[in-house]
Amino acid sequence: MTDKTCLIVGGGRGMGAATAREMHGRGYRLALMSPSETCEMLAAELGGVARRGKAEDGEAIRGIFDLTMESYGRIDAAMIHVGGPPKGDLLEIPDEDWDRANDMVLKPVIRMARLVTPVMEAQGGGAILCITTFSAFEPSLMFPTSSVYRVGVSSFAKLYSDRYGPANIRMNCLLPGFTDSLDLPQKYADMSALGRLGRAEEQGKAAAFLLSDDSSYITGQSLRVDGGVTRHM
Repeated sequence: MTDKTCLIVGGGRGMGAATAREMHGRGYRLALMSPSETCEMLAAELGGVARRGKAEDGEAIRGIFDLTMESYGRIDAAMIHVGGPPKGDLLEIPDEDWDRANDMVLKPVIRMARLVTPVMEAQGGGAILCITTFSAFEPSLMFPTSSVYRVGVSSFAKLYSDRYGPANIRMNCLLPGFTDSLDLPQKYADMSALGRLGRAEEQGKAAAFLLSDDSSYITGQSLRVDGGVTRHM
């Protein structure tokens, strides 16, 4: 066991919960946030701390950061996993839904980075992981606002990695495909080269790899874990 700490926004169920279990298995202490009581239940099971809140709420992000520092005094890994932003026909999406997508997808990453970076600098390093989507670099009209703003997260991660790499702080993105934590019809499984949905546990293992020292020479990257759904080289 170590004294390392992992903060997970969106850590109540699905990929977030799977990542929490993986990080717990690696000896990390946990601080979890989600909109419902699921984060509290999982934190109780794994011996961590939790706070309810939505990622798009800046005060909630500040709240889980403060709770983590009060409880553990350090943050070695931070993951931001947000829900799906509004959908719609491309030019029919109103301004307020584009604004909400920005609030849900990009701003939480920037806000978390502002908070944890000074802590990680003082500690001598750390890792930040942003969970986005397979369509970040292969935009889909099924997910227009997600496609637009999640590629912005990858761009921010690259800029961040250039700026804070000398401080030994890494930022990467994980781009999951269709996963079994969502209630999806078979047609989405069929889109994968493997002919099935991804398992939340598979995404959790990939996330834990990017959050831990196993990936100590990887930064500014966007790793597709989509079972071969995307086609570009």
